[in-house]
Amino acid sequence: MAHDFNTFPELTNAQMQIYYFESPHQQITQNFAAKVIKVHDGDTITLRTNFRDFDFPMRFIDTNAPELNEDGGHESQQWLEQEIGGEEVEIIVSTDNRVDKWGRLLGRVFFKGMDINELSMRLDKATKFENRNEGKIPLANKLFAVKL
Repeated sequence: MAHDFNTFPELTNAQMQIYYFESPHQQITQNFAAKVIKVHDGDTITLRTNFRDFDFPMRFIDTNAPELNEDGGHESQQWLEQEIGGEEVEIIVSTDNRVDKWGRLLGRVFFKGMDINELSMRLDKATKFENRNEGKIPLANKLFAVKL
């Protein structure tokens, strides 16, 4: 099966062994500098680099911001836009976990020496990724609680 490099430019570590030599562009495996072109929400941005001829998304690793349709979503996005929108940032790439399930590069963002991932959590604009409620049944403890 052929890989769709236009939709999913980043290869997961497992895909690298199969498609690396077919990739029409350099796969990102090391830290790099980039310009923030767009802030999608509180944990996803679009980057522009000098080593690619297209802009690409990057998600903050180990960070979970509210979706735009959730409480705090627009506030988180606006804060991030004010902090790094249009700025040159440093991206730290994890070699163990480079790409998420949606094909986005995962990384840690540094701007003026500050870890923006960590700062967003300290300012309550985001939480640690493992604290997200993805796949959990809302109010499960209340639904199944037995009164004694």
